[in-house]
Amino acid sequence: MDYAIVKAIHLSSVAFSGAGFFARGLGVLCDAAWVRSRVAKTLPHAVDSVLLLSALMLAWMLRQTPGNAPWLMAKIIGLQVYIGLGLVALRLGRTKAVRGIAWVAALATFGWMVSVAFLKTPLGVLGRL
Repeated sequence: MDYAIVKAIHLSSVAFSGAGFFARGLGVLCDAAWVRSRVAKTLPHAVDSVLLLSALMLAWMLRQTPGNAPWLMAKIIGLQVYIGLGLVALRLGRTKAVRGIAWVAALATFGWMVSVAFLKTPLGVLGRL
């Protein structure tokens, strides 16, 4: 598959994943019924699977590994933090305040991960402050 196509798929999935998480977080905080629907529970997994697969394909095409690209290791660590915060925001948080704080922190982590990818530096935008 062509690099440009895989990159376009990856960037599109990043946008869909981020927008979906934003919407689901708002839905959870507003007690929206649609958040409990089958589509709202399964579509994010499909989008995130495409996102992960395209990321792996890009890394393979570019011969990038976390060992030779420190920014890639930073993104992997950031992804784990993002997933943990997302779990608290969408499922595990016992109060709306906890869920809201986790949601904002997850969105900030997502933004930082995007900045790491664009700037190709482990600190991302934090290195520019």
